[in-house]
Amino acid sequence: MNELQPFGKILIIAGAFLIVIGIALMFWDRIPFLGKLPGDVIIKGKNFTFYFPIVTSIILSLILSLILYLFRK
Repeated sequence: MNELQPFGKILIIAGAFLIVIGIALMFWDRIPFLGKLPGDVIIKGKNFTFYFPIVTSIILSLILSLILYLFRK
């Protein structure tokens, strides 16, 4: 068994993950519900806007955890 084989697998998975993230960022504006869910915090003042997508972050975290769990099996 090649001693670099596990490192190669990690690089392939990391590369695929980066490709998925890149595609998601390219089409972020076209995904209708991301960042606009009930529970996302938006505070608008005179000179500033504070935006914290807490519910969107939780949902993305759950989806990512599920995907990683399925890949480990």
